Amino acid sequence: MAHAVRIHDYGGPEALSWDVVEVGDPGPGEARIRQTAIGLNYIDVYHRTGLYKLADLPAIIGMEGAGVVEALGDGVSDLKIGDRVAYAGVLGGYAVERLIPADRLVKIPNTIDDTTAASIMLQGMTVRYLLRETYPCTAETVLLFHAAAGGVGLIACQWAKAMGATMIGTVGSDEKAQLAKENGCRHVINYQTEEFVERVRQITGGEGCNVVYDSIGKDTFPASLDCLKPKGMWVSFGNASGPVPPFDMDLLSLKGSLFATRPSLMTYTARRADLLSNAGELFDMVAKGAIKIPVSCTYALKDVGQAHRDLEARKTTGSIVLLP
Repeated sequence: MAHAVRIHDYGGPEALSWDVVEVGDPGPGEARIRQTAIGLNYIDVYHRTGLYKLADLPAIIGMEGAGVVEALGDGVSDLKIGDRVAYAGVLGGYAVERLIPADRLVKIPNTIDDTTAASIMLQGMTVRYLLRETYPCTAETVLLFHAAAGGVGLIACQWAKAMGATMIGTVGSDEKAQLAKENGCRHVINYQTEEFVERVRQITGGEGCNVVYDSIGKDTFPASLDCLKPKGMWVSFGNASGPVPPFDMDLLSLKGSLFATRPSLMTYTARRADLLSNAGELFDMVAKGAIKIPVSCTYALKDVGQAHRDLEARKTTGSIVLLP
């Protein structure tokens, strides 16, 4: 038996319940891990509220973490008891101990601590696939990244800088603007005081961007499309302000033969080889200092309700870690 945070019904932060649960032994292809750190992400809010429906309730939410292997099921050959491991994209993270498919675990290098690993997997691998695969950025790329001072955004600032790309970021305060700049964002727009489409046009000399990375959703659509060059790509990878409403595909033609995609980390890391490649490149970027992970605050796992309140109120920057 061990503690975990579950939701018994969809709702606000008060729906998060500190429960005693049975973990059990790992089955074939599974591992049981004792978690040392758990990442908090906006997708957890989507699961809690029911924006993203879960298969069954009650459910343990949470999508990333780090810990130590305590037991292995039959057929697991590339892990051993005592290995430090991390994962992302596997529901059930808000727990002291958990079972997980072993092929979703990656070993944590000695150069990276557990708190960093737990804060980087979902957000860092998201940035990696966005900038390296969904739209492969180069030194010639001009990109717009919304929420540039968030956990994903600050990693994107650093990764874009390391690639030599020109990143324009939007933020909601002067303090967040300064933080984005300190992490390598070339141009920062405070959407509270500036109209971001107009500023993007000014910054790019009227040309627009090659790609817009948009995790905001409803509040930045369709304005994000107006920030693109002809044949540019709009990458919608989140719904922080609510889902993007249905729209006529002709809108993409009218605004410049644009591309639109709705990717997910789960698709980009579905094969183990892709997971290891993504995580390996991310760990390398951290190890050589190109990316530093700002863990802005930690909460006890049992206090995750307050962490959700702070996240939704946009009081947080960088990454948030829950400690079991």
